[in-house]
Amino acid sequence: MASTTNWRRSAESVALPVGAVLSALAIFGVFCALAGANPLAVYASIYRAAFGSWSAWQNTLLRASPLMLTALCTALPARLGLVIIGNEGALVIGGLAAVLVGLALGTSLPGSLVLLAMALGSLVAGGLWIMAAGALRHYRGVNETISSLLLNYVAIALMNHLVQGPLRDPAFVSKPSSFEIAPAAWLGSLPDTRVHWGLIYGLVASALAYILMQRTTFGFAARTAGGNVRAARIAGLPVGKLTLAVCFLAGSCAGLAGMVEVAAVQKRLNESIVSNYGYAGILVAFVARHNPLATVLVSVLLGGILASGGILQRSHNLPDATVMVFQGIVFLCVLYSESLYGRFAVFQEREAEAEGAVVAG
Repeated sequence: MASTTNWRRSAESVALPVGAVLSALAIFGVFCALAGANPLAVYASIYRAAFGSWSAWQNTLLRASPLMLTALCTALPARLGLVIIGNEGALVIGGLAAVLVGLALGTSLPGSLVLLAMALGSLVAGGLWIMAAGALRHYRGVNETISSLLLNYVAIALMNHLVQGPLRDPAFVSKPSSFEIAPAAWLGSLPDTRVHWGLIYGLVASALAYILMQRTTFGFAARTAGGNVRAARIAGLPVGKLTLAVCFLAGSCAGLAGMVEVAAVQKRLNESIVSNYGYAGILVAFVARHNPLATVLVSVLLGGILASGGILQRSHNLPDATVMVFQGIVFLCVLYSESLYGRFAVFQEREAEAEGAVVAG
């Protein structure tokens, strides 16, 4: 009987997000039709641009890599009942820390060690950034959603101040940017592809996060505290330490995404690092129901959508930002689907089954 109940819950957790995405596709089709484009042709173009060839797949995976990491910034605290949306700020702070470490070390160490130091710097910086929101929530009762959102703007403002001032490279005149990190510290690509090693970072981080939250006593304690904080305190669980630890790990993942963007894509720090990967990671986490492994699949799907912006502009005369409209529609549909859990009889334990379980017991 328990297995039947678990099956129904698992089916519901898959069916509702899938239904939300399909509903978003239908609504987006109406939007495209009103804009004068053929919805079916638009869907076909999105598929070709995202998954129609190996080159398209590489573009998709390039965009999916940071999404896997930023999604964990929301997915992990959600296990504690926290709604953290400071992903973009943690990414920016992680990128800033990586640049500072990379410039400070320069060529004094082998490139691999500089990369390791940059990664550690981004992990610590991003972790502390989100941990601050968790500390405000636990110790002062400050809403973590609002505080983490506001920290995004603080991070971006700090980055802009530094790249326009102390870190600015006067030789780079197209836009204010930091000095370039040494080529030895650039993050290369996987063999015979254009996909950088950030993809491996994202896959490993997602797998480790799943093991931590689902297969360890730490994860069990975090889920218990998220289910009922009062009961967790009565049971003697250190809720404060759990909150700080989970928020630190969450921010570390987003901070690492910032390091990847700097070392593999930008090679320096400027406003281009604010590319909405953090905000898109929030969508990935919600669609994946905060499951670290599911974020991998959802990241690839959303990465494909983001990779299709150019072809929509060229082939259908739609603005490049059309994919952002689609992303927003998906987010709204997913948020609405959250209110539908427990409302469909097909996913609920039948009364006769429940009575049979009581009799058997």
